[in-house]
Amino acid sequence: MSIEIANESGVTVDEPSIVAAARFALDRMGVSPLAELSVLLVELDVMADLHQRWMDLPGPTDVMAFPMDELDSARRPDATGLGPALLGDIVLCPEFAKDQAKKAGHSLLDELHLLTVHGVLHLLGYDHAEPAEEREMFTLQNRILGDFRTAAAEAERKSAQREADSKLLGAVGLEDSDRPDPDA
Repeated sequence: MSIEIANESGVTVDEPSIVAAARFALDRMGVSPLAELSVLLVELDVMADLHQRWMDLPGPTDVMAFPMDELDSARRPDATGLGPALLGDIVLCPEFAKDQAKKAGHSLLDELHLLTVHGVLHLLGYDHAEPAEEREMFTLQNRILGDFRTAAAEAERKSAQREADSKLLGAVGLEDSDRPDPDA
């Protein structure tokens, strides 16, 4: 799966983590590993311009999704049997998301993960214009985010354990490369 990210926002963020959230969501949704996605982080004025131009709404917003026109609009891209596809672009505005993160009581990165998953779901045809659609999309979004956080915490735990094991092995004179890889 090819995921390109470009940060033109002027805000320093953990870009690999945003890519990981997008990849996790796409994997969860069964999207072809040959799919391509672009994530762009922009400044407030750029997002305001996009919001006005494409949604006819004033001011900036947190996330916008631009699906590629080549997808079959009668069938969601997460349907089985779909081959490679250019999914489209997700545009995030970290500066706008900062206030939302603060109000929600979590970090900017947590908010950007949420917005990334939200954008992925929009690219896959999900919407929240109607109450039933909103329930479906937000339930799915929350499930994916919860699973992503659990997987990320487990990966962090394993990494910390490997580091501690390596230090211990080094302290007793054993090389880390001499022991078998438990994940192999």
